[in-house]
Amino acid sequence: MAEYVGRRILQIIPVLLGVSVVVFFMVRAIPGDPAQILLGQNATQAQVQSLTAKMGLDKPVPIQYLLFLKDAVRGDLGDSIVTGRPVTTELLIRLPATFELTAFAMLVAVLVGVPVGVISAVKQYSLLDKTTSVLALTGISMPIFWLAMILVVIFGVNLELLPFPGRLGPDTDITSITGLVLVDSLLTLNFAGFWDGILYLIMPAVALGTIPMAVVMRMTRSSMLEVMNEDYVRTARAKGVVPWRVIFKHALRNAMLPTVTVIGLQVGLLMGGAIITEIIFSWPGIGLYTYQSVSARDYASIQGVVLYGALLFVLVNLLVDILYAVLDPRVRL
Repeated sequence: MAEYVGRRILQIIPVLLGVSVVVFFMVRAIPGDPAQILLGQNATQAQVQSLTAKMGLDKPVPIQYLLFLKDAVRGDLGDSIVTGRPVTTELLIRLPATFELTAFAMLVAVLVGVPVGVISAVKQYSLLDKTTSVLALTGISMPIFWLAMILVVIFGVNLELLPFPGRLGPDTDITSITGLVLVDSLLTLNFAGFWDGILYLIMPAVALGTIPMAVVMRMTRSSMLEVMNEDYVRTARAKGVVPWRVIFKHALRNAMLPTVTVIGLQVGLLMGGAIITEIIFSWPGIGLYTYQSVSARDYASIQGVVLYGALLFVLVNLLVDILYAVLDPRVRL
């Protein structure tokens, strides 16, 4: 097992290196002078040249990349030209908000998608199965931005049941320990703040988690239908094993293998969808920071965000691979 994990960790290095090359040169291929954009049209040539030198853009592009790579290995992603603070600091400040949102969205996807998928497989061709299939296809086809705006209009504006935008109400004060609103409110026994955080989290999490939920639902159903026809499941039924034991002990464990893989792949969707979701709900996370960085042509921030996303994606897939190897020992070979 240790050898398998070691091989998978070593495979992360060329992936991150490739991502760094692509994002570095693509950002610099965007038309326009970032120094001129930041200073405005009224800036003098001397001011533009000074800022260009400060940003390191006066050096040849290959040299710029080597300098960037050397600093990145040490954890230095440069300074944001908008805020003046280190990009690493900016990311760490916003990471808890994005983590809380994506974790809650994935929790919704798994807690709803897996049970509904199992029930649909057990009740194949029933009205319930057909209804959930239609809902799953609708969820997969629904754009995140459209669903988010519908939720805001219905539950936020018309019914006024759920608050927005942001993570907390203006009158709610929580002592920050981890940066995670729900965790910090529980650690400080601030139950009013915890409830406020839940209310602010519902709409963005549902908007972000609907597509993964539908995908998990469909995959769980398909996997369960395949496993339910296996010989060992039919044998368990023939021996008179109670139905719930057949489903959850014999069928679901093996049906979860492809579902676990799909759950890992959905992390990439969540990271991409988080940008749209955070913009609509003014969620102060990395997605909103990405949008602001691109708008300002902040090279260092854009590179840092993409590298963070790539690192998070490969780490999550590493965890999925390890879990897959635990569920199916043949993978380790």
